[in-house]
Amino acid sequence: MTLDDVLFPEIEPYDSGMLAVTGGHSIYYEQCGNPQGRPIVFLHGGPGGGCKPRHRRYYDPSIWRIVLLDQRGCGRSVPHGTIDNNTTQHLVADIESVRHHLGIDRWVVGGGSWGSLLALIYAQAHPQSCVALLIRGVLLGRAIERDWWWGGTRWLFPREWEAFRDFLPEADRGDLLKGYARALFDPDPAVHLPAAQAFATYNASTLLFRYDAAFVAASSAADKALPVARLFTNYCLNGFFIEEGQALAQLDRIRHLPAIIVQGRYDVITPARSASDLANAWPEAEFEIVTESNHSIEEPGMAAALIAAQSRLAGRLAMERAA
Repeated sequence: MTLDDVLFPEIEPYDSGMLAVTGGHSIYYEQCGNPQGRPIVFLHGGPGGGCKPRHRRYYDPSIWRIVLLDQRGCGRSVPHGTIDNNTTQHLVADIESVRHHLGIDRWVVGGGSWGSLLALIYAQAHPQSCVALLIRGVLLGRAIERDWWWGGTRWLFPREWEAFRDFLPEADRGDLLKGYARALFDPDPAVHLPAAQAFATYNASTLLFRYDAAFVAASSAADKALPVARLFTNYCLNGFFIEEGQALAQLDRIRHLPAIIVQGRYDVITPARSASDLANAWPEAEFEIVTESNHSIEEPGMAAALIAAQSRLAGRLAMERAA
């Protein structure tokens, strides 16, 4: 089974544009699917990842009014790759600005990896704007998760992690997060571009259930690698700009909303412990573990589980509307 066997057919947006927001940023957004359908917004990963045309294909275009947006500094949003005026709070405000701009009353909020944390924080800030949540590859933004990515992953990918570590000068290897921050924000492209590629190579080498050399090579291209490396590193340095444990502590604000949590059993980037912690704190939510899956949304098993989940969610919402 390939990814194309699972996803809906390719589709083009019926609307797209740039929305000027605060701090000199402009956000790219697009809409596709059914203009009269149930609105759903997709929040991409990273921070820094950006949306891809393939992301449109995870939702039934006959049912959903699909909204994709590139977060600050990502994809087609401008300025590209900057950390200036780029925090979780800025992104939450941007999502709400896009909703207002598109004239949407309430929408389903979907997202994976970093997008799962952003979805939780956004929904907790604006529960009145949300109908339901569909999240996967759960990140809660805790220190234990940051420490795991920068150091704990060496227990599963020792050779790859050693190459990641050894890219840095020996004096910077005691704290990889700070060491990579120094390299990535060095003004010299001869320093920050190779650092970004080393970062992206390690990340891409660890997030698939089955290693794919072509995927790793494409992910580590300099133009793709730099915004993800810089934004992810800066968000980690700042604790994702939230209080420790905030996503769980404020869960009561959204527990009344329908939710589905989908998690890869062998997720190395955001291990299943976090998804389980969220599900335990949110017993009303549906929780599904995908056995043959790591972290990537581009794995067929994960894609199939997400598509089945959005179908179940659409049916539940239709029943609630009819009642």
